[in-house]
Amino acid sequence: MIRVLIVDDDFMVARIHRSLVERVTGFEVVGEAHTGVDALAAVERFRPDLVLLDIYLPDMSGLEVMRKLRERPQPQVDIIAVTAAKDVETLRAAMHSGVIHYLIKPFSFETLRERLKTYGALKTRLERLTEAEQADVDRLYSLLRARSGGRLPKGISGPTLESVLVILREADQELSAADVAEQAGISRGTARRYLEHLAAGGLAELDLRYGTTGRPEHRYSWAGELPTAHQQ
Repeated sequence: MIRVLIVDDDFMVARIHRSLVERVTGFEVVGEAHTGVDALAAVERFRPDLVLLDIYLPDMSGLEVMRKLRERPQPQVDIIAVTAAKDVETLRAAMHSGVIHYLIKPFSFETLRERLKTYGALKTRLERLTEAEQADVDRLYSLLRARSGGRLPKGISGPTLESVLVILREADQELSAADVAEQAGISRGTARRYLEHLAAGGLAELDLRYGTTGRPEHRYSWAGELPTAHQQ
């Protein structure tokens, strides 16, 4: 499970963000903070993997919180800025501080879920690497290129995509398009189209297996957060 700390000066907004994060499989909220000082203390206490950090806090800017966190050797933590700040100076400062994503309020659950899933896939891939080749670096950076506005390409529907995602994520082994088609109740061609879409977005990994015929079999596995006993 990816541990998340919510930081927002508005108690109600923080509660809403908590409920949204907890709807995303593989993520759990370990705490909330409503000031910059409390945020720094909460990072020390809860040791989260990820902080959803507001910029406008009552005692110090979220940018200052980022700076203080980066100055600490431990614990290392990733940050997604969640803010109403739209000015370019704040955006540039947040980017210089190494934020994973920058979400402008208000945003939809689908937008947040997409950002969290790309972060989960990035984190998992980084943990699997011991030494990165250029192709690995390119794949990692591609995960941060979120799809604009949550729009899906033509021929890809949200409900079917979610169904394929769940099947792939909960599988304990690699799956073929035929496997996914049978479980999702769709055609093999449709299953392959959705699997290829997920692979292109970095959320699925493709493995080519060569049999006796010489034609490779396409096998897919989930590239995001790994299944846990709780999820299964």
